[in-house]
Amino acid sequence: MPRILCYGDSNTWGFATVPRPDERYADTERWPRMMGAALGPKCTVIEEGLNGRTTVHADPVEGAWLDGAATLIPILRSHKPLDVVAIMLGTNDLKAKFAVGPFEIAESAGVLLKLLRQAECGRGGGTPKALLICPPPILDKFGAFDFFSEMFAGGHEKSLRLAQFYKQAATEAGAGFLDAGKVIVTSAHDGIHLDPEMHAQLGVAVAAKVNELVAS
Repeated sequence: MPRILCYGDSNTWGFATVPRPDERYADTERWPRMMGAALGPKCTVIEEGLNGRTTVHADPVEGAWLDGAATLIPILRSHKPLDVVAIMLGTNDLKAKFAVGPFEIAESAGVLLKLLRQAECGRGGGTPKALLICPPPILDKFGAFDFFSEMFAGGHEKSLRLAQFYKQAATEAGAGFLDAGKVIVTSAHDGIHLDPEMHAQLGVAVAAKVNELVAS
């Protein structure tokens, strides 16, 4: 029974762009669960999404614990054995306060892939297959969420250039790669998060990539 861990931010946690209790999509709506449904009942899906999580940055305002590199190995080891780890982070790295470009964000995602190889969280203490997902570009308009325009100043332009560098990072690490921007688009509701139908489409696309990885 393959065990698949999905490591991400609010778009993995399921932050809702439409009214939902606690502003979170239901289990049946979030892309990791949609991926699991596409893969079938013989897989176990573990959701590890956290609002505000970055690749490697301790957020000086929202919390040092949002550093995805600092928490990755404990999370991996707590869920072992794992067969596949899907990582979709980088959107929060686009915040102006971090002052990093698309190349550096992809390099930071590469750090997570290196940590995965060190974690000894696969079968028999080995290394699980890795899938690096480049998040879709954020928008340059944020609906009623005007404060995002300051928070993510310059982020739209950077996000358009992420995929080429993410693909390079995945190739260097021997990981699978998915450019989510070729599958889904970000919601006009707030320019950052995903509408329900996008979760569904992403789940199916990730399932196809996971099948490729498991078969390889």
